[in-house]
Amino acid sequence: MSVPMSDDEFDGLVSDALDTIPTDLTDAMNNVVILVEPFNPEEPGILGLYHGVALTMRTSDYGGFLPDTITIYRDPILAMCHSREEVVHEVAVTVVHEIAHHFGIDDEWLHANGWG
Repeated sequence: MSVPMSDDEFDGLVSDALDTIPTDLTDAMNNVVILVEPFNPEEPGILGLYHGVALTMRTSDYGGFLPDTITIYRDPILAMCHSREEVVHEVAVTVVHEIAHHFGIDDEWLHANGWG
C-alpha cells in the first residue's frame, strides 16, 4: 500500500534529508542539481539515480559540462513504504546514496555499509 503524500511534502522531505548532510560535504559538491520526479520511465522501480561525472573521475579537462543530476523518484518510494516514518527514512537513505555516487562511492560499498 502506498503512503499518501503531497508532492510538496515529499519535496520537503528531500530538502530535510539534504539538510542532514554535513556542510563540508555539501560545500564540496560541484556542478550537481537535485531533482524529484515521479518515477524513471526506463526503470520504474528505482528509488534514485545519479547521472554525471563523479568528482573522483574529473580531471583538469573537466569543464563546460551540464550539471550532474541526482534524481529522487517519489512514486516507488511511496509505494514501498507503509508509514510516513518509513518514507522519511527511505528518502534520507536514497539522498545519501545518490550523493555518495557524486563523490565516487560505488554501490558495493554503499550496500555493505547500510546505505543501499
